[in-house]
Amino acid sequence: MLVKSGDRIICALDFERGEEALAMTERLKGLVGFYKVGMLLYLEAGGAMVRRLIGEGHRVFLDLKFYDVPDTVGAAVRRAAAMGVSFLTVHGNKEILLRAGEAAAGRDLKVLGVTVLTSLDDTDIRGLGFPCSVEELVLQRARWALEAGCAGVIASPREAALLRRELGPELLLVTPGIRPAGSAPGTHKRAATPQEALRAGADYLVIGQPIIRAAEPRAAAAAIIAELKR
Repeated sequence: MLVKSGDRIICALDFERGEEALAMTERLKGLVGFYKVGMLLYLEAGGAMVRRLIGEGHRVFLDLKFYDVPDTVGAAVRRAAAMGVSFLTVHGNKEILLRAGEAAAGRDLKVLGVTVLTSLDDTDIRGLGFPCSVEELVLQRARWALEAGCAGVIASPREAALLRRELGPELLLVTPGIRPAGSAPGTHKRAATPQEALRAGADYLVIGQPIIRAAEPRAAAAAIIAELKR
């Protein structure tokens, strides 16, 4: 997938108040045009925030990780598509992913299957009852997503090279857990730098704290874009 360096960044608007999120988009105008709206911001600002961002010309990744009975998930995906959302996360088994893929077919919305959260490692996976490694579970769930007609997956940059090698170039690969060199990993147990993620095969990088909590968010975003261009 051909994507310009600056367009690869999806800035996570991890704010509790809508006005803070909108102020950040103003600060990043001209540098970033793709934003992630997660449950925290959505609970406060709802669909109105999504529609406003889209109305202002931004692309939106709605990261609500839909997980419900297939009929409900399918209806929710159709609703998100009608809003104009670009990316959407869905979590679940093959049937749930299949219904999501069917609901998005023929629309601009790209459904991403959730593989394994970046805050989990092998010990956590075993604690949840999975008799395999993180990499094995990520690959299995990615295969399910593609077989169900989803556009791609959201997975940590640590598994990006594996997914590219096993599933090919058509997979849309979105990676959270991105931390510039020298940054603290935070809650991410499977993190990587922007360049590492790009070299591993990521299409889009979800970056929140290193930008929005920086003393100068615009300068932080510009530095990451410059790193990707190198």
